[in-house]
Amino acid sequence: MKIQLGLVMMVGILFTHLNNNLIVVDAIKVSSVVTPSFFNSIINQASSSCKGKHFYTRAGFLNAAKAFPKFGSGSTLAAKREIAAFFAHATHETGRKSPDLLRLYLHQVLSKYRCKAKSYHGRGPIQLTWNCNYGAAGKYLGLDLLKHPELASTNPSVSFKTALWYWNTRVHSKVSKGFGATIRAINGGECDGGSPAAVKNRVKYYKNYCKKFKITPGPNVSC
Repeated sequence: MKIQLGLVMMVGILFTHLNNNLIVVDAIKVSSVVTPSFFNSIINQASSSCKGKHFYTRAGFLNAAKAFPKFGSGSTLAAKREIAAFFAHATHETGRKSPDLLRLYLHQVLSKYRCKAKSYHGRGPIQLTWNCNYGAAGKYLGLDLLKHPELASTNPSVSFKTALWYWNTRVHSKVSKGFGATIRAINGGECDGGSPAAVKNRVKYYKNYCKKFKITPGPNVSC
């Protein structure tokens, strides 16, 4: 029995070692995918008068990505699809315009995160909205975004961090189900005929970015 138990343990250790090595070999660095050329191809879609064009930076994104190790993880294909999906939504959500899209109303909902006479409208690449999201994102990032929500549109790194916080909280787990599932996670109201034009636009960006990464977009790209 001792020999058998020892053999089982050795096999288990060997399998774990090999498995871990496979994961390491297949892993990629987000920075190797989001190259200067790729990032600039997105920024250059905006006109020279667009505030966002001079606000968002690759350095700001990469610095933010360090705080979210699960983003762009897994196999090379899975990682590239997630990165393509993130930037597809970011391109659509910002409309290639300002990082701070001020509305004529305050976004406040009943939450443990009390409002502080600030506007919690859409800011950043994924357009973080509502006091509950500003409060939760701020808590995770160690920032008082309830008191200073403007940080999401005045600091490139913080702006991307709020977007990646939302992504990892609400969207990351849906990526494997197809791009359509990520649309539903970000704005389900567009799905099932809610806004065909918006869905089509998101899918267009996603497929374009997948093409740039030389990968297939996978199944279930729409909703």
